[in-house]
Amino acid sequence: MTDSALAALAAAAGLGAAQVHLRRVGGGAAWSSDDGRWISPASLIKLPLAVAAGQAIAAGRLSWKSPVCVTAANLTANDAGSPLVPGYWSRVDELVRLMLQRSDNVATNVLYDLLGRERATGALHGLGFRRTFFRRKLSGAEPLIDDPQATGRNAFPAREAVALLERLARGRLPEAARLREILATSYWDVKLSRGLAPGDAFAHKTGDTDAVSHDAGILRLAAGDTWAIAVYTDLPSSDEVDRRFGAFMQALRPQLVAAAHGAR
Repeated sequence: MTDSALAALAAAAGLGAAQVHLRRVGGGAAWSSDDGRWISPASLIKLPLAVAAGQAIAAGRLSWKSPVCVTAANLTANDAGSPLVPGYWSRVDELVRLMLQRSDNVATNVLYDLLGRERATGALHGLGFRRTFFRRKLSGAEPLIDDPQATGRNAFPAREAVALLERLARGRLPEAARLREILATSYWDVKLSRGLAPGDAFAHKTGDTDAVSHDAGILRLAAGDTWAIAVYTDLPSSDEVDRRFGAFMQALRPQLVAAAHGAR
């Protein structure tokens, strides 16, 4: 497969000019289709934020059991149920799990305060992800959350997403095993997961707003080959767009199997 063939598969599935990055974990095949335009990461910003939490834990500044109190200032809407209400005492492990597994926006905002957006941004830059920025808290609906410290839009390009996932798969990021375990329990198996085959495993995170729809994760095929994949689109979140993601994966999967066989 070529980069242009990858772009054609995405277009044929109805994903338009999607930004798609693929990388075989451990080396070998890698393809991308990316015109370089900025696309909001939406909830995919939660992936690098979880890595920043892992780094703080590895450095001894926090532990998974560190207690954190939820405040009203971090409340916003969620698409799934959440125990996080004002006065609720959570822990870092619960916050990270809710953020990655259920895409909990309140958990994300609490972690913004706990980690510090500038420090978290610096942590990701130190790991090599120089185009990732935590600039504002997340809002699940209008009106947007009041965020006096906001400095612009969050940034986490698809290219850096796939690089982060590949390193996560190889255990080369802080607390990688714990984060992979959480990603493997995603509540939202509605996009690329639709195109997988029995025996495949996908540890992933979705991102959705009324303007974008994304999916990115670590895909282990039934035959054992592992890939990091990130798909960013500027299509509004909908059931129809979710089905297009599934159609894309259904068309892509045979190409991945063929590439794995060619590498042996």
